[in-house]
Amino acid sequence: MPVTLGLSLPQMKQYDIGRDVATVARAAEEAGYESLWVFERVLFPEPATQGLYGVPGLPWPDTYRSVADPLITLTLAAAATERARLGTSVLIAPLHVPFQLARSLASLDVASGGRVIAGLGTGWSLDEYAASSVAPFEKRGAVLDEVLDVFAAVWGPDPVSYEGELTTIAPSEVGPKPVRPIPVYLPANSPRATRRLVDRADGWVPVAMGAAQLTEQWRQLRELAAERGRERPLDACARANALYSAKPFEGEGRQPFQGSVAQIVEDLVAHAESGVPEIMLDLQSTTRDAAELADVAAEVYAEARAAGV
Repeated sequence: MPVTLGLSLPQMKQYDIGRDVATVARAAEEAGYESLWVFERVLFPEPATQGLYGVPGLPWPDTYRSVADPLITLTLAAAATERARLGTSVLIAPLHVPFQLARSLASLDVASGGRVIAGLGTGWSLDEYAASSVAPFEKRGAVLDEVLDVFAAVWGPDPVSYEGELTTIAPSEVGPKPVRPIPVYLPANSPRATRRLVDRADGWVPVAMGAAQLTEQWRQLRELAAERGRERPLDACARANALYSAKPFEGEGRQPFQGSVAQIVEDLVAHAESGVPEIMLDLQSTTRDAAELADVAAEVYAEARAAGV
């Protein structure tokens, strides 16, 4: 069965968000992409309190200096498209008020005709938490649990009521309701996170950093789901952070999804064999503008399908 292919929307500094999001979204849908995705970065600290991903000394990429708001970006894409699903990979849940996030996602789902996928994570940047979080970094897992509880309440039948550490909802009508249950995707980057995913989520949002690694992680996750008695299917969308270049990457040390269109497609073929049902390509960091992003994305899609992906 062919792998579903998605594309990350332009959010970075080199793009004109008001114009380019709609342009790329329409072009991607016309090329055949079945989903469109956004991610979240809220600031670029100088100097950073910690390295990228919390790794000491690892610099933040310059592409993070300006990243457009993910839900506004998805709203622009929703207005410009008809079929493509609209996903977040990922929203940093503790940077959002749970009730307001639930309402925003529900409204976007209604506006788009039921196309939203809510990929959530807990983040890693202490600077982002200091600026924007609803609770300390140490409570990030508990906040994510409450967000999931609030989603279930707000998206469920009226009257809605909820009492949590961050959120109190008096019995109320809360609308609009999503067109259908919004799929929630979560990471599996710790034993606790993996159990939360298996027990509470609809899908998994890994980063594709190697075909063998992705295959093994997917196998382990499905085995745990079976052990814990999960009956409904587990979905997944792997994020492929591509570093596109017009010329092939030569020599040793090439990372997955680094290089020319042919090299990116080669990696797509390898990762598709993992069995993960969907792969999302983020090509935006190394393309100059929306025209190049749309052209490269269309070429990758066509060649990937021709290669059997």
